[in-house]
Amino acid sequence: MRKLISKYIFGPEKNRAKIFQKVRNKALKAGIFLASIVPLYKEITKGDITGFSVPAFNIRALTFDTACSIFKAVKKEKAGAFILEIASSEMEYTKQSPEEFSLCVLGAAIKEKYRGQIFLQGDHFYLKNTSEEAINNLQNLILKSLNAGFYNFDIDCAALSFEENIKYTNYFLEFIKKNQPQGVEVAVGGEVSSIGGEETTTVGLEDFLKKVQGLTKVSCQTGTRHGGKVLASGLVEGVDINFENIKKLGEIAKQYGTAGVVQHGASTLQESQFTELVKVGVLEVHLSTIFTDIIFDSKCFPKELKEKIYSWLEKNFIKERDGSSSRAQFIKIFRKKVIGFFKKELWQMAKKNLKDIDKDLEEKFGFFFKIFRVSNTQDLVNKIYN
Repeated sequence: MRKLISKYIFGPEKNRAKIFQKVRNKALKAGIFLASIVPLYKEITKGDITGFSVPAFNIRALTFDTACSIFKAVKKEKAGAFILEIASSEMEYTKQSPEEFSLCVLGAAIKEKYRGQIFLQGDHFYLKNTSEEAINNLQNLILKSLNAGFYNFDIDCAALSFEENIKYTNYFLEFIKKNQPQGVEVAVGGEVSSIGGEETTTVGLEDFLKKVQGLTKVSCQTGTRHGGKVLASGLVEGVDINFENIKKLGEIAKQYGTAGVVQHGASTLQESQFTELVKVGVLEVHLSTIFTDIIFDSKCFPKELKEKIYSWLEKNFIKERDGSSSRAQFIKIFRKKVIGFFKKELWQMAKKNLKDIDKDLEEKFGFFFKIFRVSNTQDLVNKIYN
């Protein structure tokens, strides 16, 4: 399977559609289905299912191998409620199309003999301005993602003014519903406030949801930021989160017919904070940076390759490096940006190195399944979808 996916990624473009369809058909025959999380979230909305938060894992680097680690952990923990996602910005700097991401995930599921639903999600599908070009680009990305089996989206118009956010979230909500495959109700989330920006208030959330109806879920800002605040040492500063506000926001979100609130930028939180997110009823928790860190910081990551990557980063990202930042801080923040440029070198990493890195990843995914209480949810999810 790895060899076939390698042909897709690094071989002639003319062969890609055929390879993708071959893998997708093989997955279907094996009982692997790309699905919308709407049926599960409808049960949660009704109050029939409680007690866990759904982890959403952003896969940036080593997508096939990382997905294999996830499915190994899934089988051990019998997890069913989880999402595999990639943000539109991540697609850009990792040079991954929606189809390639879908292919890697499906191939990993086949390799690890997983059976059941897979929830692929387009995370932070953002609109940063309202130009015709920006709108068309997002529409095209959504259509490509739908064709690749992404049936879950988080539309992010929070960089716009509040009124424009409402206007264009509605626009893309309608666009997705108009283009969703027959028989599939695509899950769509909106974003009230930018992650890393001002905290979402209950008044702001209510105003948003009064004017944007039909969302599956809603993202709020509660004190986190993507990647956390990296210190000069390269370590990440702790974050204070207003859990009482999260609880209130979740209650309001449910009053307006959504399944609940989404927590972004959660990778750098403490273990006790993960536990608290479940207690206050967070619907979905997005995790990304931690997996990139596990890969790059692994003692099994080839030293020569790491030096080559970091040297290239310092040479090509001079403008991004603030004069006051340390090298450790700079590397920590920007190393994710090299993933696409070094995709082949990462893919061709020695099997021994990959095996040890994958083991660390598998352990961390298992940790998240346990702490968010989605272990042993496989039968529950299968029952909803069968």
